[in-house]
Amino acid sequence: MTLRQAEPKEAEILWNIRNQAIRFGCKSSYDADVIARWTPEVMPEQYRHMVVANPFYVVEDDNGQIVATGYLDLETQSVEAIFTLPAASGKGLATQIIHALISEARTRGMARISLSATPNAHTFYQKHGFVTLRESHHLSRMAGAELRCFEMVLDL
Repeated sequence: MTLRQAEPKEAEILWNIRNQAIRFGCKSSYDADVIARWTPEVMPEQYRHMVVANPFYVVEDDNGQIVATGYLDLETQSVEAIFTLPAASGKGLATQIIHALISEARTRGMARISLSATPNAHTFYQKHGFVTLRESHHLSRMAGAELRCFEMVLDL
């Protein structure tokens, strides 16, 4: 497994991983129609901008296929889009990504990073030292719904 920074030309691949991970991992947390709206096949161009503008990491499997993603949003100092292909889950790939993002944040002198965790990912982030501030609802324009989530922080 190889951890590296993503390239803008890979944005559609990363979007596909995002969609597959949400469709699989979030099905116990959100209604199917919400997930369908939240994971459109056509990638918004803004997503490619996030790959360009932020430290966006991927993990490749032994065949060179990208199987996990995640990035540190520099503007909001938040962890975003940690997703693993369902077939590659349980192999510690998301852990590699979160460690890279924490290291990146420390290198950039950030004192605290935040995130909004879906219910299915809440425990994962707790295991990595994130503390829950509150349960909330995030308005997703793409999903057209308020998504239950947990606001979390990690002091660096």
